[in-house]
Amino acid sequence: MNILEELNARGLVQATTDDEGLAKLLSEESVSFYAGYDPTSASLHIGSLVPISLMARLQKAGHKPLVLVGGATGMIGDPSGRSDERSLLDAETLAANLAGIRKQLEPFVKFGDSASDGSGSSASGNGAVVVNNADWFREIGYIDFLRDVGKHLTVNYMTAKDSVKSRLNDREQGISYTEFSYMLLQAYDFAHLAKTQNCQLQVGGSDQWGNITAGIELSRKMGRKGKLYGLTNPLLLDSSGQKMGKTSSGTRVWLDPNLTSPYAFYQYWLNSEDNEVDKLLRLFSWRSLEEIAAIVAEHAEAPHKRIGQKALAEDLTTWVHGADALAKAIAASQVMFGGSLELLSDVDIEPLLADLPSSEMPKTELESGVALLELMQSS
Repeated sequence: MNILEELNARGLVQATTDDEGLAKLLSEESVSFYAGYDPTSASLHIGSLVPISLMARLQKAGHKPLVLVGGATGMIGDPSGRSDERSLLDAETLAANLAGIRKQLEPFVKFGDSASDGSGSSASGNGAVVVNNADWFREIGYIDFLRDVGKHLTVNYMTAKDSVKSRLNDREQGISYTEFSYMLLQAYDFAHLAKTQNCQLQVGGSDQWGNITAGIELSRKMGRKGKLYGLTNPLLLDSSGQKMGKTSSGTRVWLDPNLTSPYAFYQYWLNSEDNEVDKLLRLFSWRSLEEIAAIVAEHAEAPHKRIGQKALAEDLTTWVHGADALAKAIAASQVMFGGSLELLSDVDIEPLLADLPSSEMPKTELESGVALLELMQSS
């Protein structure tokens, strides 16, 4: 099974611009590829885990990730999959968000000699590189950009893309010129990285298809001789069908433990629907496909035991937060059923208060002795 076949088997591929050509390229060469992250928040979320999983598996197969942080495009906002315009960020917030994203990606993707993420991949020769599109856009004047880049893509071509078309058809919201220009800026990112880093592949969510294909078209019209490829992954949706995101209206489960505790993170996956377990394990678990199939089969025989959900919650919590956090999340879960508090600190216990009735009492009052009946009445 080549890497593209494995990605397909795991459900990580929604579409490619050329299945056969991309499979051949990934099998024969070490390919530089890029995934973009707009810094609309200092924390990534579980929807980000789909492209992260894709990126980590491509790196494990020997390919080189270029992690593009949108210092320039993040100031505008991508209209793809949105019905309203994003709020514009100030420079200070943008800088903080950029730093947060880089730090959060470190456990998943190898930057030089960074520590192992548990996937068994090596950083030698294909360590990830962070690139910021503000570095090249700040050097380009507006008139130069219109003359040298804008002339290559027609308005007809751009308005035919779903990300723009859906907003143009919404008379109430519409689309500003600022957001309309986003596609051209992201297309130039691909053309620039293809020229300067020999980047041959862009990966992103299925809502990025229009932007990715625009980048391929722009690069061709700007004189690129070699072929470029695009690959999109499916979006992670919540129970209402909304996209998991930082700024969307869907459910938000953050990777930052200060925003979503490891306990709440663990519980989220533990409460997955039975019919989602197989898909989610294939997307995110580093177990082999054969082992996942065995877990799913065992789960199907006794769904009430939640074997699949437990494997999913354990694998995801370990991957994102580490083994120690998993142990504390499991201990905190067991407290709900009379387990010991011995391994838990106040910080570990705090998330439980959202699910359990509680009251506060001074420590000195407890140490001096409180009658059981009085204690129960106060709670």
